[in-house]
Amino acid sequence: MNLEKVVFGFFVTLAATLNFGFFIGDISDPELHNEYELFAAVVVNLIATVLKFGDRTQIGAVHLSTSLVADLQLIAATVFWAFAAHVSDEGLTAGATASIVSLSGGALVANIVSLVLLVVETSSFRRS
Repeated sequence: MNLEKVVFGFFVTLAATLNFGFFIGDISDPELHNEYELFAAVVVNLIATVLKFGDRTQIGAVHLSTSLVADLQLIAATVFWAFAAHVSDEGLTAGATASIVSLSGGALVANIVSLVLLVVETSSFRRS
């Protein structure tokens, strides 16, 4: 068993599950979407992105691009949350929450693509 592949698979899967945990629930209800879960999703996605650097294959490039998309959308969602909660006069409204959750949904799609690539890559691996 290759420990590097285990750690890589762990962080890719954890990134997707944390993102899903934040995303699930009524899109406009801020009570159902925890800011700490969003923060954890951002951190784990950034770790998964760092782990994807160095793979010079075509599938490695697609892995990295999906991770960068997820990072960008989750960071945008975090910035939007911080602005809505701490700067905006209206606070965290249903509309702001819907925008934040929508951004995390885009990141979730990128994470699912990354998981599918991981499964395809793993299933096509042949032992010598």
